[in-house]
Amino acid sequence: MDEGTAVGRYEGALRDIVHAFKYEGRRSLARPLGRLMRDAGAPLLSGADCVVAVPLHPWRRLRRGFNQTLDLAKELDRPIVHALWRVHATPPQMGLPARARRTNVRGAFILSPFAPALDDRIMVLVDDVRTTGATLDACARVLKRAGAKEVRALTLALAD
Repeated sequence: MDEGTAVGRYEGALRDIVHAFKYEGRRSLARPLGRLMRDAGAPLLSGADCVVAVPLHPWRRLRRGFNQTLDLAKELDRPIVHALWRVHATPPQMGLPARARRTNVRGAFILSPFAPALDDRIMVLVDDVRTTGATLDACARVLKRAGAKEVRALTLALAD
């Protein structure tokens, strides 16, 4: 990952709002949260060719009913590219130490066979919470191997 930013710290009201959005299905929060991301991430989004939402494994997507990162990406006023597939149903990263997080997502993402050419594109990865950056780094590696010029990360919250 080349650079990244977050709206704020994963604590207090922001933590409660992210939790309601992600785990309680409060999808109406996507618009105001996306607006916050668009404002905080303006420098990252400037000059970017597209955004890529960190994908959920199909089973998790089915259970949750939506991919919260895709809902956020739709609010960023950039073309969305569905460049990644999550091919391993990994346990949630929450609560895992840094080393376990990296191991947990190793090989979890592949380039979608339907992805357009990524050569020399500047891409912004979108995720809800960044803790160690393991998920974002795993996604960025796949995009870079596919030819992306630069991969930036934009998240709602940054956790300790």
